[in-house]
Amino acid sequence: MRRLTTSRIGWSLVAVLALGTIFTNPVQAKTTNNPPLKLKVESQPVSKEGSKMTSFAPVIKKTSPSVVNIYSTKMVRSNPNSRGNPLYNDPLFRRFFGQNPEEEEAEENPGRGGRKNNRTRPEQSLGSGVIVTADGYIMTNNHVVDGADEIQVVLQGGREFKAKVVGTDAPTDSAVLKIEATDLPALTLGNSDHLEVGDIVLAIGNPFGIGQTVTMGIISAIGRGDLGITAYEDFIQTDASINPGSSGGALVDTEGRLIGINTAILSRTGGNQGVGFAVPINMARGVIERLASTGKVARGLLGVKPDRITAEQAKYFKLKDQTGAIITEVSPKSPAEEAGLKPYDVITEVSGKKVTDDRHLRLIISQTSPGTTVVLKVIRDAKETDIKVKLAELGAREITREETKEIIEKEIEKPDSLDGVEVGDISAQDRRDLGIPSDIKGALVTDVNEDSTSWKAGIRPGQVILELDRKLVTNAEDAIKQSARAKGSQTMARVWTRQGTRIVLIENKKTEK
Repeated sequence: MRRLTTSRIGWSLVAVLALGTIFTNPVQAKTTNNPPLKLKVESQPVSKEGSKMTSFAPVIKKTSPSVVNIYSTKMVRSNPNSRGNPLYNDPLFRRFFGQNPEEEEAEENPGRGGRKNNRTRPEQSLGSGVIVTADGYIMTNNHVVDGADEIQVVLQGGREFKAKVVGTDAPTDSAVLKIEATDLPALTLGNSDHLEVGDIVLAIGNPFGIGQTVTMGIISAIGRGDLGITAYEDFIQTDASINPGSSGGALVDTEGRLIGINTAILSRTGGNQGVGFAVPINMARGVIERLASTGKVARGLLGVKPDRITAEQAKYFKLKDQTGAIITEVSPKSPAEEAGLKPYDVITEVSGKKVTDDRHLRLIISQTSPGTTVVLKVIRDAKETDIKVKLAELGAREITREETKEIIEKEIEKPDSLDGVEVGDISAQDRRDLGIPSDIKGALVTDVNEDSTSWKAGIRPGQVILELDRKLVTNAEDAIKQSARAKGSQTMARVWTRQGTRIVLIENKKTEK
């Protein structure tokens, strides 16, 4: 392969989430056409004024009967580390005390020194759930019931019911169960959009299987994301204690209204350390209503790959601030392409909803039904315009938790001036070895000096330069010529990587004479 060296080509790595490519349909129940759920909803926010409350007993008496214990059972190969303790099987708990990789490798590969154990036994997981309709619909986490062969629900008074899974949605860690019962104490749903940092909240669940427990705290943050827990993250963060067994339980406000479903914790020990997360009820409500009525969650598809706007990009594109999402790639034959969206467009609103960043754009599109026509407010060449797009339906390719985490944990580097980059033409062997799609044309980065600013910025062999200053790069020679013609203090590059396409601003470096 021919290698050409340039001292003026470089870019920074910026995390990219791809609308229409990393979205996933949930594990689906059989499609149905049931009547809508009869949910009790109160949208007004809690009062911020008034006398100090001395006891939450009235709130607990009203809400606790709606929170249930869930016991799910599935047949698994024997694991000597579980010691028969069902708490070990709560995924929230196993994140911290699970079998270590060496033990799993030995058990899975007996030829490498391990012993294959083919015996199976029933494995039981603990969790919680919330009754949301009087006729037996229960909201919980997907990870509480995932893969279960049998699910038992126990009400506060001790009554037990066998539950069936109506539908699950792994991307939001949500699930809907149904038990055959009537006149159940359904919990009233609040409006999580009205929540503010500092609001008092109560968490109700069954921690460690000791029985129903209530903890108190405040809302520590809202809109938490980029945690690698689920594909769609807009979590409520709270310091109300959430522990293994509390997954799927209720987070309620001081009026006793359900405002979140307790989902996960960040912890060094596996127990509460004051950083817990709940799925906002507005997100969960949209998911469970669709699951209950059709057995699946249909999500909107725009067909773009967005990126977070850096301070340098905001200055370059003459934006007021870093609010919005910049398009790095438009999928062929997608709604976005048909509507005329282009790379470098900045989306700031979707049908009147402000877009804060790429993750927020992704959430808004995912919560919009396919077939809906949305109006995007777009900034192109420093001018604002409205573009109408009719969303398609997201494809059915499933994404694993590992893939989701890998996408979210992509390295983020700060922009810097770059040199020491070698580029070459893309060969057929390169495409096979590096997974470069056949429609990708450009200059392949073949080597980067490890002492250069390019390496420090995250530039690695295997990336492909697609454009420089909005001019297509068809091969290595193009990249050299265009980089030599760069003017001003910055050059804008569009670059393909295995994680997606990125737009990067390059600090031009003066050529030495």
